[in-house]
Amino acid sequence: MWRQPTAKKILRYGAAGSATVAVAYGGYSYYRQQKHSIGSLLRLDRAYPQSMALNADQLESTSMALGQRPHAFWSPPTRSEMINELKGLGRDGSPRTDQEAEFDILVIGGGASGAGCTLDAATRGLRVAMVERDDFSSGTSSKSTKLVHGGVRYLQKAIMGLDYEQWKMVREALHERKTFLKIAPYLSNELPILLPVYKWWQLPYFWVGCKMYDLLAGKQGITGSYALGRSKTLESFPMLREEGLVGSLVYFDGQHNDARMNAALAVTAAAHGAVVANHVEVTDLVKEKDSEGRERVCGAKLRDNETGDEWTVRAKGVINATGPFSDAILKMDEPQMSDIVAPSSGVHLVLPSYFSPKNMGMLDPATTDGRVVFFLPWEGGVVAGTTDTVCKVEADPKPSETEIEWILSEIRRFLSPEVKIRRGDVLSAWSGIRPLVRDPKAANTKDLVRNHMIHVSDAGLVTIAGGKWTTYREMAKETVDKAAEEFGLSVPRPCQTESIRLIGSHAWSDKMFIKLIQTFGVDAEVAKHLAHNYGDRAWAVCALADRGGDAQRLHARYPFVDAEVRYAVQYEYALSAVDVIARRLRLAFLDAQAARESLPRVVSIMADELKWPADRQKQEHRKALQFLTTMGLPDSILNEDYELIDVGTVGERSGVVNLHTTGTLNLVDPASYYRRGVFSADEIGTILSAFAEFDVHGDGHIEVKDIEPLLAAIKVPAAGLAQGLNTYLEAAKISVADPAASVEFEQIFGMLGDIKESFNAKAKEEIKADAKLNQIPTSRSGGGV
Repeated sequence: MWRQPTAKKILRYGAAGSATVAVAYGGYSYYRQQKHSIGSLLRLDRAYPQSMALNADQLESTSMALGQRPHAFWSPPTRSEMINELKGLGRDGSPRTDQEAEFDILVIGGGASGAGCTLDAATRGLRVAMVERDDFSSGTSSKSTKLVHGGVRYLQKAIMGLDYEQWKMVREALHERKTFLKIAPYLSNELPILLPVYKWWQLPYFWVGCKMYDLLAGKQGITGSYALGRSKTLESFPMLREEGLVGSLVYFDGQHNDARMNAALAVTAAAHGAVVANHVEVTDLVKEKDSEGRERVCGAKLRDNETGDEWTVRAKGVINATGPFSDAILKMDEPQMSDIVAPSSGVHLVLPSYFSPKNMGMLDPATTDGRVVFFLPWEGGVVAGTTDTVCKVEADPKPSETEIEWILSEIRRFLSPEVKIRRGDVLSAWSGIRPLVRDPKAANTKDLVRNHMIHVSDAGLVTIAGGKWTTYREMAKETVDKAAEEFGLSVPRPCQTESIRLIGSHAWSDKMFIKLIQTFGVDAEVAKHLAHNYGDRAWAVCALADRGGDAQRLHARYPFVDAEVRYAVQYEYALSAVDVIARRLRLAFLDAQAARESLPRVVSIMADELKWPADRQKQEHRKALQFLTTMGLPDSILNEDYELIDVGTVGERSGVVNLHTTGTLNLVDPASYYRRGVFSADEIGTILSAFAEFDVHGDGHIEVKDIEPLLAAIKVPAAGLAQGLNTYLEAAKISVADPAASVEFEQIFGMLGDIKESFNAKAKEEIKADAKLNQIPTSRSGGGV
């Protein structure tokens, strides 16, 4: 949030403090202005004639009281029906006239901006289609910090730099934060974030900043910030470094499940009559001359990446909402146009939940290079990040080990020395490309736009780029307003999305999970997970499990169940294994290794749903493994083969210790660098099996004289013990003075762990040797958050 101030900056706070009243008044005025603009808007079925009401009424009418099971479930159109409409046919394949086949707007891109524009246009009564080359939120929109926030760093820059544009951006984002929490309450929530204070004069500095953040939100604010003393700070966040701690400030922002939010936007748009299709690629734009002889974009050439079919779709106008890939579409329109995207890589890590309190995040306000690092509980894990590094645009960027190590080193600075975070603790790591943008019409095209930008080409292509997740709805509103003006559309009604609840929100309550337990008998963790990720559609997921017996967990450590895979295919347009493990279930983001272990089961269920032959199943398994190498797993996983499994069988659980294993330890094991534990389950079985041979009394002890024969039995090379065996024995507190002395298994196990880590330490040292990142200056990027 706030960079550590110098004495001069503190003096300047007199001016900043006097601005507080103006900030509060500005936030309140903005709220009144927004309230006035939407005050007359009612739900579609009440504000407009029935003939103009759209399919969204089905979402409303199928629901009962909050928390109760809906009478019926609305089903989205099938993908084949969507493709038929894109081809200019009726959903049943019947022919249509050219006028009936033409869309008002074609949206390219299925991320937050594209799905937001599609929902906005559909709820205004426009005929709109959205196509996405890969999957909904397959790019940046699934790889965010998971925050719904105004941006405390931007507010600090606005006040200290007297920057009105930054102030306006924060004000708008705070308004949108409240709307976000309202329209998708099951996918978003308030989150307290702690700012640790290690110098007494920082307390008033942070306190003023947090209170200004609260005041700027006006009536759109959420829970207010507060201060904590040293003892209460450590009680709230026990993992924090105690040395020099004075106290802390706690402020509140929003948090959400970004990819599931994106899917909900797309499906809700379909419920309002939009045509949405993932895995459909734009290969070129179509242009025609208008009545004035000007070339205008009037459609696109499409290819279905599932079938290979190609066709042309016509529309009165096209919106380019492809994020980091905006330049590729822009150059289909104007091949000589300069790039407008300045790509920046933001790397995030996921750590086990025990590194953070369940309901309290933390913000390091001043990293070694002046940025901020978030440390946030999310979906049963802890998200840490982010970097802000110059990169190239690619579909699935890999986080570098240098970036991962930089984040880990920053985390270690503010956690207690007793809390040791290793590379093996990283469950998942990903890189998202943040599309910072340049305005091609600005006087200085090298300057980056601090917020989003809407660009209209000479041929009428409307491009929306930049911005952030929190403001997707306002960005979509402005974009559709501009598109309606540019395309000459007659819009039946104004923007509706501030009051349109997303699918799953209508009958959801925070106590709904109890009914799921009582009705279906699922365990509490699974019920809470389903309610939190699907809202009132959790009833549909449970119904699939109840009908098909698919209430089994995909992985023992996580609450994801088999029925979610079927739901993703039937109700959320999942077409690939990566669609499921990464963006419908989020398992790849929470624990890449667990996703890998669950993959055969996921592929098998999808094969049953989509009738995949054996070759397609192997192809999906291979593609998913390739994706998991971009989520922090080593390339060596690509060597594994896929074996077909029967969808009706559970199969053996992977990762379970096999006491009958008689193999050897793989001491030079790059995978252990990526694993949560030093040893794999098979290696633990090897150690236990060998130890049992020397444990003659069966009491978990051996004698000192048995240690070297034990190491030989599991083939630990003596030449590899560079430091000498005695060094490891001393570290394990094993005395060699008495050969008949008793040694516990835990001592032997700890010693073997030290030996294995020393074998693999060289790679770590090489990574740490070059930990400098090519980071974008905060003055240009805003700090990477």
